[in-house]
Amino acid sequence: MKIAVISDIHGNLRALESVLKNIEEECCDRIFCLGDLAMAGPQPDQTIDKIKQLAQGDNFELIQGNTDEYLGLESLSIYENIKKLNPIMAEAYAYDLKIIKPENIQFLKNLPAQKQLVIFGLKILLVHGSPRANNENIFPSMPVEKVEEMLKDTDADLIFCGHTHQPCGYQTNSKQTVVNVGSVGRPLSEIPKACYVLLTVDKEGTFYVEHRNISYDKEAAAEELKRQQFDGANKLASMLLSASERYPS
Repeated sequence: MKIAVISDIHGNLRALESVLKNIEEECCDRIFCLGDLAMAGPQPDQTIDKIKQLAQGDNFELIQGNTDEYLGLESLSIYENIKKLNPIMAEAYAYDLKIIKPENIQFLKNLPAQKQLVIFGLKILLVHGSPRANNENIFPSMPVEKVEEMLKDTDADLIFCGHTHQPCGYQTNSKQTVVNVGSVGRPLSEIPKACYVLLTVDKEGTFYVEHRNISYDKEAAAEELKRQQFDGANKLASMLLSASERYPS
């Protein structure tokens, strides 16, 4: 069985469509999506519409990312908390709340935080940040002991996460595998391509994981994002062309 695992689309419909085309070419049986669908991107509302369309099928699993939760809560206190971290992201949050359809905000609000699945006896856990919190980071080059601490309450064999926009993987001493699938819509890379994971599982539960990097029209996506009417949209747009930092400055 082939399964595509995607995350952190952030309203980048062009990147999503290019990834979906590659997924179709790979003849994937299922798609798992780890959230952060819309916020701070060029086409947030249209991206949610596309995900809703995909979610109508039996072969699509979806959970909530931290920014999906923020949008679903529609809170001034969340705006203020984001502003402390990064004012541009706070303005993107406020703007997205104005332009995303109410039914799409409700869709984000109702998404589950995590999902556990079993495929050919393989226990798979889908999270956004870590099993403990949707905004906890699993970065490349962390001490494996720190990753193991995040996993102590789960018995899953294979844990997929996103959130950091930085693909990586860990094999723990307890023989659990953790894979950060990277970002479809805002990859943290100086040569950015839309990133996702291709998972292959055989009938014995043996699995193979591969990160895929897919080209898309990032220039057109950046131009679209520049036209969004919030302060700092141009700086977010530049991150679609080259990003060495996680947040705009």
